Amino acid sequence: MQKNTTIDRLNWDDLRFFLEVARTRTASGAARRLGVDYTTVSRRIRALELSLGALLFEKSRAAGFVLTVEGQRLLGYAETLESTLQAACEQVSGSSMALSGHLRIGCTEGFGSYFVTAQMSRFLEGYPHISLDVLPVPHFISLSRREADIAITLERPERGPYVCSKLCDYRLRLYATPGYLASHAPIHSRESLSGHRFVSYIDDLTFSPKLLYLNDLVPGAISQLRSTSVVAQYHAALEGRALAILPCFIASADPRLCEVLPDEIEVTRQFWIYYSEDLRRLKRITLVAEYLRACAELNRPWLLGESTHMAYLPPA
Repeated sequence: MQKNTTIDRLNWDDLRFFLEVARTRTASGAARRLGVDYTTVSRRIRALELSLGALLFEKSRAAGFVLTVEGQRLLGYAETLESTLQAACEQVSGSSMALSGHLRIGCTEGFGSYFVTAQMSRFLEGYPHISLDVLPVPHFISLSRREADIAITLERPERGPYVCSKLCDYRLRLYATPGYLASHAPIHSRESLSGHRFVSYIDDLTFSPKLLYLNDLVPGAISQLRSTSVVAQYHAALEGRALAILPCFIASADPRLCEVLPDEIEVTRQFWIYYSEDLRRLKRITLVAEYLRACAELNRPWLLGESTHMAYLPPA
């Protein structure tokens, strides 16, 4: 009986190297994530290409390792194999080992720093075999390149094989220090904001149009200091030289800041949580996603600026 010579030559472990290079687009980045050196990654990719008889990557100085048409075809199959193997290990290991492993949560900077990290630190007390990376960053996180396993974003993804749901609403209000309010022109209405200075986002570097709310609320607002970081804006507001529109979950509990025109200046936004369809069979993924949903529901008053205290679920 004739054997399938391609399958015989294929080293299944080479697919791990292929996936990491496809996600990081560099051999050095893949090497760091796999805990090996650069030459090992290059050698394993070359071996995989030889076994398949196909070129999987094209090298570019500007873009790094770019998938060829054949590489793109292999990527989908390799990711399916990866998630199937992970799910199989969970099922075979049994309940005692199922709630283990590593995952990454990519989220917006403020929400990740002030909510997700705090809530997940409590979660991990009940699950000592799970390890977690939280990526609170002021830019888009790519699930297709596996920069994270779970993403929390301001906008629902328009397309893709994702399990997606609304996580929560949250509110933003206008804040200033008491010192600022005492030393500047009185603010009695939205119209009296003319002439005041604001800290805001950099329009052309903002990763989501959902963050460009200042000009809608205060047309012609003067922003002498701008930043891509909401945490930086928060600290700038604390200096007492400008006003800032900030999430209530960051600013409302800080006694150094006062709400300004809370009945007139208010913005409501949403967070969405999603992960790849092929990860829904992994218990640690669905467990963390459900835990975050429960935490968000519990903290609805805090996220909407109706409470100044964050709440926590009881230990698992």
